[in-house]
Amino acid sequence: MVVGVSKALIAVDVILLIVIVIWIGSTITQSIRRKRFAKVLEEDVFEDGMRKAQVIDLREKTDFDKGHILGARSVPYSMLKQRYVEIRKDLPVYLYDQGMTLSTRAASTLGKQGYKDISILKNGYARWSGKTKTKKY
Repeated sequence: MVVGVSKALIAVDVILLIVIVIWIGSTITQSIRRKRFAKVLEEDVFEDGMRKAQVIDLREKTDFDKGHILGARSVPYSMLKQRYVEIRKDLPVYLYDQGMTLSTRAASTLGKQGYKDISILKNGYARWSGKTKTKKY
């Protein structure tokens, strides 16, 4: 009985170790991708540069309608590959989502399409304290 329990604990430990290694690998990959294609901006720097940039909200439309950064345009990440041509290459692109995961993926997609001036809002919309707009129903 004790041998069976210890084998089960070893299996759980191995699975947990694999999950941790995958998570660390994913985090490192995202960080490398982010540094390759975009700059990460603190909220105040992001807000200062917004007037000269295209601010893109990558969250789904329902989340955008519940509240978004004033002046932002909705281009959900799920539609980015079909709609990236709507984003001008000659202007800075400021990306945000709830955190930074979708922004990192979007920066990679846009960077591969030739966009050069891409920035991501550090900590995303979840921690945004600037002006917002909500769609009225």
